[in-house]
Amino acid sequence: MTALSEVDGVRGVRYVPGEPLPDAAAEAEVLVPGFGVTEKILADLPKLRLIQLRSAGAEEWVDIVPPGVLLSTCRGAHGGSTAEWAMATLLSLYRELPDFQAAQAERTWRPHGTDTLQGKRAVIVGAGDVGRQLARRMTPFDVRVTMVGMTAREGVHGVDELPTLLGEADIVVLLVPLTSRTRGMVDAEFLAAMPDGAVLVNAARGPVVDTDALTAELTSRRLRAILDVTEPEPLPDGHPLWTTPGVVITPHTGGFVNGRLDRSYAIVAKELARYAGGELPENLVHGEY
Repeated sequence: MTALSEVDGVRGVRYVPGEPLPDAAAEAEVLVPGFGVTEKILADLPKLRLIQLRSAGAEEWVDIVPPGVLLSTCRGAHGGSTAEWAMATLLSLYRELPDFQAAQAERTWRPHGTDTLQGKRAVIVGAGDVGRQLARRMTPFDVRVTMVGMTAREGVHGVDELPTLLGEADIVVLLVPLTSRTRGMVDAEFLAAMPDGAVLVNAARGPVVDTDALTAELTSRRLRAILDVTEPEPLPDGHPLWTTPGVVITPHTGGFVNGRLDRSYAIVAKELARYAGGELPENLVHGEY
């Protein structure tokens, strides 16, 4: 919170979710909510002009933002940690670290050769902050990276090119926001286009992937997957994904690291400084997000 107190022209008013808002909130123009939607307080903020999130995802907010109110994300705060998570899980999968750890627990020396990340071909679907951060980390590992965005631009392919790109991918990483265009994007046809042995990495949102279609591919052992998000989420006890072969599951912890609050509030402070100075925030959510 220190970063916010240093923004010129901004006076902070703390509130506790679930409790009545302080009187000063009636004059507030900006809401910086905690994680999770607090829709019911919006009606008590008559002068609200901007909702500044501390998360990179905005799908829970886009449909409830009052008319005339801007919505800005915290893009740039969590990209490095999410990219680090993707690298860590991919290296663990290819170098079979869980197997060696199990052997250590059994006090057994079981040397064997493993696969390697070197020379792999990765398609990163989502060319925003996290995608760029991941590509930068993959390159020193000699991974050949292809970037894909919702629209084509210099150095980035469009999603309409995915059918021709997936067949050459050893790794497909999902880093797109959840919108009507991306919900169910990874369906049976998408997965069928991936080559045998390929790895699907989902650090986006669970509903981007058709869970039944993915489970079928994993059960046949044709594909593997690394999932930080699932549909449903949390994954309930007894769900087939828990015991499906070839899948690594982490409980939505890609950006859940030490220092995350400092990094998120630093971005929030920059956005509030722009707003206080009469400029639009850089991370505004436009249209369909």
